[in-house]
Amino acid sequence: MSKRESISGEQPDFQGLASSFAAERLRTEGPNALPSDGSSGMACVVFEVIREPMFLLLLAAAAIYLVLGDLHEALVLLFFVCVVMGITLYQSHKTERVLQALRDLTSPRALVLRDGEKQRIAGNEVVRGDILMLTEGDRVPADAYLLMCSGLQVDESLLTGEAVPVRKTVGVGAVVTAHPGGDDLPMVYSGTLVVQGQGIARVTATGSRTEIGRIGKSLQVLRPEPSPMQSQVRRMMWIFALLGILLCAAVVVLYGLTRGAWLDALLAGITLAISLLPQEFLVVLTVFLALGAWRISRSHVLTRRIPALETLGAATILCVDKTGTITENRMTVTQLVTRDARLAVGDGQENSLPEAFHELVEFSVLASMVDPFDPMEKAFRHLADHYLAGTEHLHDDWTLVQHYPLSCDMLAMSHGWQATRRDEYVVAAKGAPEAIADLCHLSAAEIVAISEETDRLARQGLRILAIARATFRGTAWPPQQHDFPFVFLGMIALADPVRPRVPEAIRVARRAGMRVAMITGDYPGTAEAVAREAGIELGGGILTGSEIDALDDASLQQRLRVAHVFARVTPEQKLRLVQAFKARGEVVAMTGDGVNDAPALKAAHIGIAMGGRGTDVAREASSLVLLDDDFATIVDAIRLGRRIFDNLHKAMAYILAVHVPIAGMALLPLLFGLPLVLAPVHIIFLELIIDPACSIVFEAEPEEAGAMDRPPRRPDAPLFSMRTLLLSLLQGATVFLAVAAVYALSLQRGQGADEARALTFATLVIGNLGLILVNRSWSSTLLASLRIQNPALWRVIGGTLGFLACVLYVPGLRDVFGFAYLHAGDVLLAFVASAMGVAWFELFKWAKGKRVTGARA
Repeated sequence: MSKRESISGEQPDFQGLASSFAAERLRTEGPNALPSDGSSGMACVVFEVIREPMFLLLLAAAAIYLVLGDLHEALVLLFFVCVVMGITLYQSHKTERVLQALRDLTSPRALVLRDGEKQRIAGNEVVRGDILMLTEGDRVPADAYLLMCSGLQVDESLLTGEAVPVRKTVGVGAVVTAHPGGDDLPMVYSGTLVVQGQGIARVTATGSRTEIGRIGKSLQVLRPEPSPMQSQVRRMMWIFALLGILLCAAVVVLYGLTRGAWLDALLAGITLAISLLPQEFLVVLTVFLALGAWRISRSHVLTRRIPALETLGAATILCVDKTGTITENRMTVTQLVTRDARLAVGDGQENSLPEAFHELVEFSVLASMVDPFDPMEKAFRHLADHYLAGTEHLHDDWTLVQHYPLSCDMLAMSHGWQATRRDEYVVAAKGAPEAIADLCHLSAAEIVAISEETDRLARQGLRILAIARATFRGTAWPPQQHDFPFVFLGMIALADPVRPRVPEAIRVARRAGMRVAMITGDYPGTAEAVAREAGIELGGGILTGSEIDALDDASLQQRLRVAHVFARVTPEQKLRLVQAFKARGEVVAMTGDGVNDAPALKAAHIGIAMGGRGTDVAREASSLVLLDDDFATIVDAIRLGRRIFDNLHKAMAYILAVHVPIAGMALLPLLFGLPLVLAPVHIIFLELIIDPACSIVFEAEPEEAGAMDRPPRRPDAPLFSMRTLLLSLLQGATVFLAVAAVYALSLQRGQGADEARALTFATLVIGNLGLILVNRSWSSTLLASLRIQNPALWRVIGGTLGFLACVLYVPGLRDVFGFAYLHAGDVLLAFVASAMGVAWFELFKWAKGKRVTGARA
């Protein structure tokens, strides 16, 4: 059996493990993963909850009740503490479950032989003894011993620190236990990257038993840096915490000096501190981003780095590949061109191919990968299998012995073959027409003729590759392709239609204030035809790779003001384009799929790897993975990113607003010597509303009308602008005034302390629900937003009103909360006062909508 047979997927000697045996070995030896540090276990989550200031304050309040001899109040408070802890644990567990599912989806995958067939499985399911199929761009999932390889080079810098790829060779005899580093070793190691060639290997070690597993403990101590938004939220929490401490101290001193009851003073201070602590901020941020990643995954986009969701709605330019992203990546050969003939190829139903084109098709296959992954190479193989099957032009018995890869300086690649029954090597090359013409040392007249033919084909939106052949005798292969006596055979034109959803998606992106730049390695004429069909701006002309190299940084940035189509671009030039766009202040989203795209993907604010045709290297350098490789899906993800940020913004505004009346009613009676309204048990009840409301109701809200009709937000924009801060505080202040007015009216009418407390608390709870309703949308009025479906909203409102009814009208619970019976007129007063507290914001939204409508008219 030849190496060609081994690498091409026809493995008569390899059956791989039986699936049942692999499952049993996975069960006994464990998954192929480094040991977890256990930081996300339930015990750790409980410990984190116990450390929360809110929890500690509640325990202190319960202890004070015990000292005061109020066992009943202390037990009730501890019961509510357990309820709050249960809710927090549930949210943490749900969030962790979502994140774990996303980690599983985005983890590297492996191509293995099981039951004699190739199967794509999760990397953590690889077991010892599996047969791995490795190709360029793969991350090696486990330590393995090479059985077959062809031009295999691996980047082992993760283990050795050396950035230069090392050459691999097939081992002979027993498995060796070599350490990483150095050429011509028959081992590949978990976590390393295949940068060139192909190979077949048998797994010798998985998980902690691999080379990387031995150093895995050092990886476990690494902790990710907080994202900009997390840093903002933590700063806000510190501000509120310091404010709470100062006010708490002032209240304790004031209460103690004026009333002489220092334990009660401490309890009042703790109540105020609890009311001021917006501990929901970090919980909401975590839940929103985790569930947002889950929602985006349902739109065929996987989130590898959660903080990327913060940036998604701020993207100002989308730099996308042509092939497979703008187009369908469904290559079909449509025209064959030689020096003397031209043939239009139909749907492949013709029975024969003219002899003049046999050699052209034959060498297009020889110049391609043995087991083709690229759609163009698949199209060449399909054409050859259809027309040349059974002829001497297919060479499955030849051995690939030399590979010259595509480079920035030479847009062509070559393969050297050991031919059977011949005493010479055969070399096949394919690449850009101008590059192949250069390799063949054609005359000026021949180059002009090829250029004219290329222009004709490119204007039809076709992708063109030229093919050449050469022979070689000798033992030492030349260092470069130019050293072969290539003969020009002709050109092959391939069609790749634009995806149906792309033109509309580009219109949506432009309406949303985003530019769309198409970057391709294809011919300028082809790029122009595809851009015109897709609706990409062509007013700035087409900038080619050679022109990019000729421009200095300042001139390139100037050209990027108007240029939207880039042709004949290499991966290295992609990186320079990303850096130039960033230097102009753009927030860049960049797509890529190859090994060499990784630097550009990592440099972009939002790197987007292709999930269908992308390599593991590209996926791991990116923030997002596009499962269907469709440009329209990127726009869908940006729409969801804007929705996530809008809803997060509304939830944070609600949290800020709702703490104003709670803190106000905790402080007001102390300042004026009135009966206390709120105790810790009342605030805990309110927390049972706030937590579900901000993390469930607002997260489930659909996108705002016109979310894609406004420009991207600034990436450095604070979560709370001064306008948002003032509006939130004003909302809270008006609800506080409404609640305080009800409290004052109740006392003026001569109602007792328990009845006043019940009426004031009911008004505060209903006012809280009013804040939820008016903050659902900052652009639509309440009546309009009520038509928007959100089942979580009605569950929270129904549950809250049900609990409120219980604490007001169930005798035992009423006593626990210190309430008196409320009459229907009192309940009506609570609803009216609460509605008045939020009505101004509805009028504000209505007036704002009228102004916007008038401006558009």
